[in-house]
Parts: sequence; C-alpha cells; structure tokens
Amino acid sequence: MDSLPYLVAAWIFLAGCLGLATSRDLIHAVGCLAVCQSSTYVLLLAAGRRDDATAPVFSDLEPGSRPVVDPVVQALTLTDVVVGATVTALLLALVVQVARTHGTVDPDELSELRG
Repeated sequence: MDSLPYLVAAWIFLAGCLGLATSRDLIHAVGCLAVCQSSTYVLLLAAGRRDDATAPVFSDLEPGSRPVVDPVVQALTLTDVVVGATVTALLLALVVQVARTHGTVDPDELSELRG
C-alpha cells in the first residue's frame, strides 16, 4: 500500500491548520478551513483507491471477472465537496454580516464578542 496520498492529505490538513492558527482575518480563516476540508477529499479517494482495479460502470464486465473500485467512496467524496462548498458559503455570509455590523473582519477588534 502506498502511503503518499495519506501524507499529502496530512500535509494539506496541516497547512490549513497553520494558516488558521496564524490568521488575522476572518475571510482568511474561512479559506484555511476550506483547505482543511479539501484534505478529506484526498483522504477519501486514497482510502478507496485499488491497484489493478477498473471503474465499476463498464457493462462488459462479468461479475467476479475483474476487481472493481468501490463507487461508494467516490460518492462520499462528491458529497463531501458539496457539504464543504455549503459550509464555506455559509461562513462567508456570516463574515459579511460581521463586517457590516462591526465594521471589521479582524477577530481581535471584535470586542463585543468577548465573554
């Protein structure tokens, strides 16, 4: 089993976390969260990868003649993309509302939100 896709997923996730930790802007933080979310795409596709397997949509295959790739993992990845885009859009809408209400997107200047 090749570990390169898992290392790439971990690197993308850590890059997003580093950007999130050093973020001085809410829009930048939302972008870094989107990068962290994109690491799950690589992780899911790496988990569903199979050497010497073919796509399961070919009709010329007899059952059990050749190994096929599990299509559920690919469907989960597409679902993950849709959920990630929705969460990013929602967070950006909230950032726009915070910018309209408070006049800034710097988290340190949002003193009214401190508890």
